[in-house]
Amino acid sequence: MLTDPISDLLVRLKNGAQRRHETVVVPTSKLKRAILEILKREGYVDGIEDGMRDGHPILDVRLRYVGEGQPMITGLERISKPGRRVYVGSKDITKVRNGIGVSILSTSKGIMTDQESRKNKLGGEILCSVW
Repeated sequence: MLTDPISDLLVRLKNGAQRRHETVVVPTSKLKRAILEILKREGYVDGIEDGMRDGHPILDVRLRYVGEGQPMITGLERISKPGRRVYVGSKDITKVRNGIGVSILSTSKGIMTDQESRKNKLGGEILCSVW
């Protein structure tokens, strides 16, 4: 049993990108799928496919590379952790790396990026940042 499944997802993505793996296997959940859909929409991963392994549902994530095999994901940071939750209002959401990266928030209207959250004037819990 994992105490922090979001951190597990981020570590799997980071390690897979550093080792230049084509795909990464992640145990499935609705929250992980929502985070991965945002990363796909923002261009950090190429695709997400459902699958089964040993009778358990998984997500098969295709990582994206640019140029000469450089991973699109160069950094990940878990901000709100199980021991320390971080909540912000819509006006207090900061840009990641001066707008190069993206923060993923959990709001009352679902999981969304920092840009969407500012546009909809919604605050929430900052889950992670990706650049």
